[in-house]
Amino acid sequence: MHSKLNSLLKSDVRLEEGLTACMNCGICTAICPAAEYFEYDPRSIAVTVQSGNEEEIATLLESDTIWYCGQCMSCKTRCPRNNCPGLIISVLRKVSQETGAFVQSRMGRQQYLIVKNIGMNILNYGYCVHPTILMPENHPEQGPVWKWVYENMGEVYASVGANLNGDGPGAMRKISGADLGELHRIFKESGGLKFYETIEHFSKIKALELGFVNENGEADMEKYTQHLLQEI
Repeated sequence: MHSKLNSLLKSDVRLEEGLTACMNCGICTAICPAAEYFEYDPRSIAVTVQSGNEEEIATLLESDTIWYCGQCMSCKTRCPRNNCPGLIISVLRKVSQETGAFVQSRMGRQQYLIVKNIGMNILNYGYCVHPTILMPENHPEQGPVWKWVYENMGEVYASVGANLNGDGPGAMRKISGADLGELHRIFKESGGLKFYETIEHFSKIKALELGFVNENGEADMEKYTQHLLQEI
């Protein structure tokens, strides 16, 4: 696989836009909010990708490092060579997902949760997050206020003029079947559904590797999901 990594990276137009000629000045790292909180150095990532060292690139693809970036693109505005490490990270993430390298890191494995939650929310509800499925027991970080809102959802949303699951216009309105159908077609034609399937495929392999197997000898994705939640 390693011999193909440079080709996979260069096949993405975002790499051409994000990396012209890094001179290793470090301004991107100095301005990066993520570098304040993590052992994260956009400069070294740009240098690694520019060098074409496939062993080092392979290590990046299997690491937590490429998942620290918040995609704020502050690096783009400050680079004297007009590079954008944020775009380089986007390409590295895509290749990591396509090759299955993402399951080798704790933060990379969280991609499965994103697909199964936010990704499927978009397709099933038309929203990234829908309040009816944000169950308090699964989201303790939301605190007691959300628990109260969840238990009194109809009254609360009506009081602020929302149209929760209702027909017609309004915040949190029900998205029509025709519009959801169009969303599905867009995801299918753009490769989004295939991308979801790829992430699920490698996640199932990882689940089996970790011993999460059901009575039929298949990957037990419920147990794997609980494992991922504990890893957060």
